[in-house]
Amino acid sequence: MITDVLASVANLVIKIISDSGYFGITLLMAIESACIPVPSEVIMPFAGFLTVSGKLSIWLVVVFGACGNLIGSVVAYAIGVYGGRPFIEKYGKYVLIGKDELDKSQRFFSKHGSISVFFSRLLPVVRTFISLPAGIARMPFVRFCFYTFIGSFFWSALLAYIGVFLGENWKNIEIYFRKFDWLILIALIALIVLFIYKKVSAQGGSASGGKNKNI
Repeated sequence: MITDVLASVANLVIKIISDSGYFGITLLMAIESACIPVPSEVIMPFAGFLTVSGKLSIWLVVVFGACGNLIGSVVAYAIGVYGGRPFIEKYGKYVLIGKDELDKSQRFFSKHGSISVFFSRLLPVVRTFISLPAGIARMPFVRFCFYTFIGSFFWSALLAYIGVFLGENWKNIEIYFRKFDWLILIALIALIVLFIYKKVSAQGGSASGGKNKNI
C-alpha cells in the first residue's frame, strides 16, 4: 500500500517536471519545504538526469531547486511565527510543551539556528520540517533565509549530480535514501519519547516534593 503511494507520487513528480521543466522543479521543491513530504530524492535526481540529454541546464536545475526550497521554507516559517507559536502557547500544555520549552527553543535558534538550519537541509525528513520550529522560535528571518538557501543549494546540487552520474538508473537513489528516512524517523521518535519521559519524571518529582513539604 505505502509502496503504491510512493510509486504514484514519483510518477506524478516525473510528469510535472517533464511537462513544465524549471517551474515544475521550483514548485515541487517548494511543496516539499512547506512540510508536505514530496520526495526531493525523486525531484532532483530526475531533473539531473534530464540535463544529460540537454533538455535542462544542470546549474539552472540546482538554482531553481534551491529557490523552490527557500519559497516553501518561508511559507513554513511564517506558519510557525503566526500560527504555530500562539497555538502551542494555548494548547502545548496538553503535549507537555509550555512557555519554558518555547523560550529554550528561541534561545537555541538565536544561538545555534544558523548551523542547525544549514545542516538540517542536508538530512532527509528533518529538512522538510525544520522551518516550522525555526518560525515558532522566531529565528531572525534574514539569517534563516540565507542558511536555508545555502543548505538547499548543496542538497539540490548533490541530488542533481547523482542523477547525472546514475543516468537512466537515477531511480535507484530513492531506495537508499528511504532507508535513511526510516533511521532518522526512528531517532526522532526516540527523542520525543525521551522528552516525554523526562517531563513526566520531572512533574512527578515536583509533585512528590510538594507533598513532602506539606507533611
